[in-house]
Amino acid sequence: MLKKAVIRQERRPVLTLFADSNFVGRFLRFRGNLGVRSLSVFNFNDLLSSFRLSGNSSSTLVLFADDNYQGNRRIFRGPINDVSFLSGFNDVTSSFILSRNRLSNSDIDDIQDEAVAPANFGEVINNGTVTSKRKPAVKKPVGKK
Repeated sequence: MLKKAVIRQERRPVLTLFADSNFVGRFLRFRGNLGVRSLSVFNFNDLLSSFRLSGNSSSTLVLFADDNYQGNRRIFRGPINDVSFLSGFNDVTSSFILSRNRLSNSDIDDIQDEAVAPANFGEVINNGTVTSKRKPAVKKPVGKK
């Protein structure tokens, strides 16, 4: 008897940032595990007023008030977040981290301490270049299986 193959797809988060409240005005769209160190690269620094985030139940978006994941932060988790107005954080965001997996507060503290996106994330650095760090390969000790 043949078994059906089940392919589990992790839903990549999709983030759309809007310059005005209620999802209007200039917008930018991002997908997947990504860090943007400075929205100035896109001429979008301190302009964010609303956003739409779709992903899975573990998706995490962290908005930071300053470049390089610094300053005050706002954290959003879950499959769908439509935020029509960023009360208390309107026109403040300068950088962000978007993850398909849940980032704990400790993970976010580490991002702020190191001022870099986690391993296996794409990252838009301040000159607009996209980089990607890979986790180092785990080497097995010699003679062990």
